[in-house]
Amino acid sequence: MSKKLWPDDEQTQNWLNSAKVGDASAINHLLEQHRQPVRRLVQMRLDRRVQQRVDVSDVVQDVMVEASKRLRQYLESPDMAFHLWLRQIAWDHIIDTYRRHRVSAKRSMDREQPMAANAGPNHSTVELAIQLCDPGITPAAAATQQEIARRVEDAITQLADQDREIITMRHFEHLSNLEIAAALDLNPPAASMRYLRAIRRLRQLLDEQYEGMGEP
Repeated sequence: MSKKLWPDDEQTQNWLNSAKVGDASAINHLLEQHRQPVRRLVQMRLDRRVQQRVDVSDVVQDVMVEASKRLRQYLESPDMAFHLWLRQIAWDHIIDTYRRHRVSAKRSMDREQPMAANAGPNHSTVELAIQLCDPGITPAAAATQQEIARRVEDAITQLADQDREIITMRHFEHLSNLEIAAALDLNPPAASMRYLRAIRRLRQLLDEQYEGMGEP
């Protein structure tokens, strides 16, 4: 099963080329093909407590309606890949929904950006956990991997917003460094350095967890 959140770039570009010359069916295909990825993004990134009050389908529909309205403008002057443009529209709606439906909780929800890093696909967390562990001592038992993944999720929630964001983009949205750089308006070396700093901090938090438990 592919990790990519967004549809194939070549097919998307073909639809964009047809849409640019007024092919209505290409526009419909383009938007419908991206509806499910937008849904997965909203489910992944919108705070779980907000999702108890808001139907994800409504947020997705709002995103697709706005994308449809703004598509002609995008086609006339595309300044980023289509999926990153659509992702930004979705992200704006996620933030707006979050701000309109914050709920009381032990942990403050009054952050500038909602984060739900630990809401990503479980296999992504397991894979990240394996990367952060010494391959020579990474246990093969599924139950143990799940426990390590849980600790990684806990550590991610303790990261600063900027660190948590870039790790989520890389490991849960599966965006490349170039895509992350474009989405965050950074140059690629700066995006890479930000990611490396975030990973170092995540490793430190995990090491502290193990030390606190008296584990090697």
